[in-house]
Amino acid sequence: MNDRTEIALIDTNVLVYAYDTSDNQRHEKAKKLLERCWRKEVSYAISSQNLGEFFIIITKKVPHPLSVEEAEQIITDICSFSGWIVIHYTQKTLQQAIKLYKIRKKQFWDTMIIATMIEAGVTTIFTENEKDFSSFQQIKAINPFR
Repeated sequence: MNDRTEIALIDTNVLVYAYDTSDNQRHEKAKKLLERCWRKEVSYAISSQNLGEFFIIITKKVPHPLSVEEAEQIITDICSFSGWIVIHYTQKTLQQAIKLYKIRKKQFWDTMIIATMIEAGVTTIFTENEKDFSSFQQIKAINPFR
C-alpha cells in the first residue's frame, strides 16, 4: 500500500444531487459525501468539465433550479476550497479522450472525464453511472446511492 491517500473524483450527478432537493434520498447521501470534504476529512477531485455540466443542470434541468448566482457561488466555493482539487483537460487529454471514444464507443463526455482522471492520476469516481465508467480497467466506479 502506498502512503498517499487516494483522491476520488465526484461526478456531475453526485454534485447535482448534493444541491438538488427533488430526490430527498439521493440528496441526503450526496450531501453527506460532500460534507466530508467540506469538513476537511477527505479531499475530492472534480474536473472543470463536471463544474460546467453542474452549472447548466442545476440552473436549468432540475425541478427546482438554483439561481445563476447560487450556482456561481457553489462553483466559486469549490474552486477556492483547499479540500477540492479541480483538474482540467488539455489538448493531449482531448486527443486521448477521442482515442478512448473510438475504441470503446462510449459517451464522448464520459471518455473526456476518464482521460482527465487518468492524466491527473485519479482512479476512483463517485457516480450514479457506474456502468459508464466500470468498463475502463483504470477506473473504479462507486455508486454512493446503493
